[in-house]
Amino acid sequence: MASAAAPADGQIGTTPEVEEKPHLTTENYWLLVLGIMGASTLQILDSTIANVALPHMQTALGATRETITWVLTSYIVASAVALPATGWLADRFGGRRLMIVAVAGFIITSMLCGMAQNLAQMVLFRSLQGLTGAFIMPLSQAFILDITRPSRHSQMMGLWGMGVMIGPILGPILGGWLTESANWRWVFYINLPLGILSLAALIAYLPHRERIERRFDFLGFTLLAISLSTLQLLLDRGTLLDWFESGEIWIYGVIALGAGWMAVIHLATKKDPLFNTALMKDRNFTFALCFMLVVGVILISMMALLPPMLQNLFGYGVIDTGIVLMPRGVGILISMITANYLSRRNFDPRVIISAGCLICALSLWQMAHWSLVVDEMTVIATGLLQGIGLGLTFIPLQSSAFATLSPRFRTDGSSLLNLSRSLGGSIGISLLTAIWGGNLQTSHSDQVSNITATTFSVFDVASIDRFQPTGDMAMVALNAEINRQAAMVAYVDDFYLMMWLTLAVAPLAFLMKRNQAPPPAR
Repeated sequence: MASAAAPADGQIGTTPEVEEKPHLTTENYWLLVLGIMGASTLQILDSTIANVALPHMQTALGATRETITWVLTSYIVASAVALPATGWLADRFGGRRLMIVAVAGFIITSMLCGMAQNLAQMVLFRSLQGLTGAFIMPLSQAFILDITRPSRHSQMMGLWGMGVMIGPILGPILGGWLTESANWRWVFYINLPLGILSLAALIAYLPHRERIERRFDFLGFTLLAISLSTLQLLLDRGTLLDWFESGEIWIYGVIALGAGWMAVIHLATKKDPLFNTALMKDRNFTFALCFMLVVGVILISMMALLPPMLQNLFGYGVIDTGIVLMPRGVGILISMITANYLSRRNFDPRVIISAGCLICALSLWQMAHWSLVVDEMTVIATGLLQGIGLGLTFIPLQSSAFATLSPRFRTDGSSLLNLSRSLGGSIGISLLTAIWGGNLQTSHSDQVSNITATTFSVFDVASIDRFQPTGDMAMVALNAEINRQAAMVAYVDDFYLMMWLTLAVAPLAFLMKRNQAPPPAR
């Protein structure tokens, strides 16, 4: 039954779809869902799986410590550049065709990455992998919504969100295990069997979406691509080049700011822009973009901070690190079930989102009280709590963002949300790494200034030169312990910063409109 008309295709609309039938139908719903989920999980997994294999790649590809990071940067920059074009490509060539080509391209480029013999080949193939993979996430989200009846959108967004949020957690674990037990090339080869199964399901059951004749906004795309790519380069190389002490970073900053400003003016004034500007007039969608930035900072940045902290400061191995971080995925599963239960009972999603933010803030507050003697169970319990908070924030946020969007705008909306999350992760990693490095030096200096003959009574620091080489060994050990303590203090400062950021955005959820009650499931 329908209690109101769905929005017309030419407008965003202010009421959700209420027809209790999916926008598109398929012969095998659940097998198609598995295929879509498999493809999207592989894509998000590849954004982090190669990180732990970089030292092995460096040796095999003849790269330096500075140049090997282009293996990661090329993937991120290519994804950021391609994402804004997803909506136009899907309208012009068809969503089904673009999805199948993107997944097939991702599989082929993954194989090529595994076969790369030098750094130039690896960077080229990783760029192509990021280019093809960029289309998978927004299309997968749009198709999940299209083939699902409206009353089950919250549940399916929760299931889709699990793949998105668990991917960055599983990436370093799986990458470390494959690198240790087999070879770093299997970090890429693992995509072949899983990707082929997903591709088969897509070819068999993915329905056709309506094709729309739409002019390509070449200038808008070019300006946006230049701005996003230079911003990603700035964020990636900023820490290495000491930020704006380097002329290269200044060049990136000026280009990113200038191209970004021109892109905003162009998109706001052009008749047929790359994105329909009416998207930004939808309150729920606009605030969802802001929240997604924060989710990217917390989720992706956290998974960049925690593995090196656990391995370098606590002495965990790669597999042990993965085991300790896995409860975050369990927390996400718990929150998915909880969020779906509450949504079926028409519970205000704004309350759920704010509660998720507060739970995340609580977990970050706990992490800000960690020390070098924190036990494994404390790390696991905090991770479980943080997973619950992230899931409660992310899952209803996805549903609220699309609640008032017409189906034809889902691909554009999804690409913007994914771009926002990706940018949040990049900004968060660079910002938190820079703050961590600065606080490490400050804390180290503060602690060294307190090491005197009177404050450190184990041995006479002033006369230790008499005990060479034993004295040198003692000073090296002392400096190593100071470095550990200073690094822990710097991590704590980062956790406090993320906690305050999370608390600051929690009330913003109530500026969104409350979703109307979905029709009862049949």
